[in-house]
Amino acid sequence: MLLKLLPLSFLLLSNLLITTAQARPVETEKWTDKYDRHFKKYSKRYFGPHFDWRWFKSQGIAESNLKPDAASPVGAQGIMQILPSTFEDIQKANPTFLALEDPRWNIAAGIFYDRQLYRKWRKPLPSDERLFLAFSSYNAGYGRVLKAVKRTRKDDYSWIEVKRHLPSETKGYVARIASLMDTSDRHRSSKLRSLLELFN
Repeated sequence: MLLKLLPLSFLLLSNLLITTAQARPVETEKWTDKYDRHFKKYSKRYFGPHFDWRWFKSQGIAESNLKPDAASPVGAQGIMQILPSTFEDIQKANPTFLALEDPRWNIAAGIFYDRQLYRKWRKPLPSDERLFLAFSSYNAGYGRVLKAVKRTRKDDYSWIEVKRHLPSETKGYVARIASLMDTSDRHRSSKLRSLLELFN
């Protein structure tokens, strides 16, 4: 009886969260707060004091479940799963980033790289859509996302249109980050509509 009373939008959101298998709200005890100070510091440095640092912690969860010793088959390392070659490029602009294996510098490099990708999407898009394009680029590569943009055949493209042309893995990656942010109580009511629009 209760299920019949729930709005359709809530049921759709529940379906989205079930499909992002391991997703949990970023603020629950499941995820360590050991690295929060690094996420806060470098989010503020590269995105400003008003940007919600939890987006990047959610990304770290999506990348590695916050495991500092995580390594991928292609060689990506650490919490933010950065390739050594990418870290070397980032290090040229940030010589104080000492070691890819150190969680602090791994997180700093990941957020710095997010900022570089975020700036590539300067078109007048809402900030959350620019962020989703940045996360997509982080996962699939900027060139691949740019090809997806071109496939929309629109100058005034939106995230909804671009995501149709992205690999399933990338769509799932961005959806997981968003679900980690938007399933918490403080976001559930205010972000419900936008989340459904962006991922359905």
